[in-house]
Amino acid sequence: MPVRTVRVWDLPLRLFHWLLLICVAGALVSVQLKAMDWHGWFGLAVLGLLSFRLVWGLIGSTHARFWSFAPGPKSLADYVRGRWHGLGHNPLGALSILAILAVLTFQAVTGLFADDVIAYTGPLRRAVTGATASQLTSWHMRMEYVIYGLIALHLAAIAFHEFIKRERLVKPMITGRKRLESQDALDARGGGWIAFVVALLVAVGVVWVANGALLPPPPPPPPDLGW
Repeated sequence: MPVRTVRVWDLPLRLFHWLLLICVAGALVSVQLKAMDWHGWFGLAVLGLLSFRLVWGLIGSTHARFWSFAPGPKSLADYVRGRWHGLGHNPLGALSILAILAVLTFQAVTGLFADDVIAYTGPLRRAVTGATASQLTSWHMRMEYVIYGLIALHLAAIAFHEFIKRERLVKPMITGRKRLESQDALDARGGGWIAFVVALLVAVGVVWVANGALLPPPPPPPPDLGW
């Protein structure tokens, strides 16, 4: 059967994937280097990207939409038994993607309210009490290890598919296309410019709010009486 290429991943989804990789790496490296301003900026970028992905998962192209790859018991059982066939994320890969998105969202949101009392105060810290900020900061710091674990599992799964199953995952995320023998597979559809602009505007709006734009200005410092 002749091999043909099919468009699977649209350009906005691929850009999201690689930009998220860069920003998460930047956030993890900057926190280790104690470069907390950079850590905060990377965190806001991650939140904006995740907001874009949430909207794109609803109005993007075929395989970017959550309903197209959300796994169920039957699809998981079929995949384990080698009977699953599809173009987008496989069921186990979909679970991994959803877990990563959920954990990163939690991490980005808690970081907005974090306060380590020394080097970093989140842009929405003033919106919560000191006790709440302390609790969210604790969760934010602990979740870092969960992120490392998910990254390790994700990389291991990619290596398994690339080198054991000989199923290319990285190249399609660069080119957007997969080589298939099936003649029935169709190119991904939807997710045009209007959808892209809507998702982008939502992401920009979320970052604007997350950066404290709606909070009242802080009280002025007490006057210096020169005593």
